[in-house]
Amino acid sequence: MARRTAPTIERPTLDYLAHWGPNRVAVGDLGIAGMPGLIYTPSAGHDLPVVALAHGWLQPVSRYVDTLRFLASWGIVAVAPATENGPFPSFGGLAVDLSKALRIAAHARLGGGRVRADPSKMGVLGHSTGGGAAVLAASQDESIDAVVTVTAVDVKPSSIEAAGLCEMPSLHITGNDGGEMVETGGAALAANWTGPTQLRLIKGGGHLGFAEGKHWTSTVSGSSSEHKTQSVSRMLAAAFFLRHLDGHEHLADELDGKIARTTLKDPHEEVE
Repeated sequence: MARRTAPTIERPTLDYLAHWGPNRVAVGDLGIAGMPGLIYTPSAGHDLPVVALAHGWLQPVSRYVDTLRFLASWGIVAVAPATENGPFPSFGGLAVDLSKALRIAAHARLGGGRVRADPSKMGVLGHSTGGGAAVLAASQDESIDAVVTVTAVDVKPSSIEAAGLCEMPSLHITGNDGGEMVETGGAALAANWTGPTQLRLIKGGGHLGFAEGKHWTSTVSGSSSEHKTQSVSRMLAAAFFLRHLDGHEHLADELDGKIARTTLKDPHEEVE
C-alpha cells in the first residue's frame, strides 16, 4: 500500500486551510491601474494563481477585505473591482470588470517585481448578485478556469442561462437561512452547469453572512455578517482554487467528502 504523504504548509489539508496561511500579505489599490478596487497579494512569489472577487448588491468591497487577505495568505493574488456598486448596477459590466481586474493583476509587476501572477491560473469568486456576475464573466472569458459562488442569486442577463456555457469546474456555496431565492440560486447554477460542479450547503448560512462587519443593508434585509459562513466559505474557496488553479490535487478527496458545518447536495434534486 502506498504511503500517503503527510500534509505540510506547501501541501495543506482542509485542517490547515481552516486557518490563515503562512504568507505575509501586501495590500494595494487597483486605482493605480485605472480601476477602482483593491488588490491583496502574498509579499513574494511567482507563478501565483489570481482570483477576482465580485461584491454583492450595494456591498462595498471593504466588506470582503478579510476574505481577500485570507486568499493572499495562502498564496493567491486576490483582486476586487469596486465598480457597479450603485442601486442600479450593470451585472454584465461587473463581469467585464472582473476579467479586466484579473488581467491587470496577472500582467503587472507587483511588489516591485517580487510578486508575479500566472495568467494561465485565473478564477472568479462572487457573493450574492456578484455570484451571478462571476458566472457571466466565466461564460464570456475562456481564461477563467475555476468559479466559486457564495449565496448566489440570478441576475440579468441570466447567470443561470450563462451557466450552461461554462465548462470549467465550479463550487456553489449556499445557505438555508436566506429565503427561497438564496436557497435555490446556487442550486440552479449548479444544475445548469456544463462542467464539473458541486453544491454545498452551510447549515444556517444567511444571504449576507459572507459580507464582513456592519452595514445598513443588513438592517434592511434582516441578514447580518456571520463568522461561520465566512470561515467555512473562505476555507472551501481557498481549497477549491488551490486544487483547480495551482495543481493541489491532493485536496480532491476532502473537497468531495464530509466537511463540518456543511452538507453536500444534489443540485438537480434541489431545483425540482
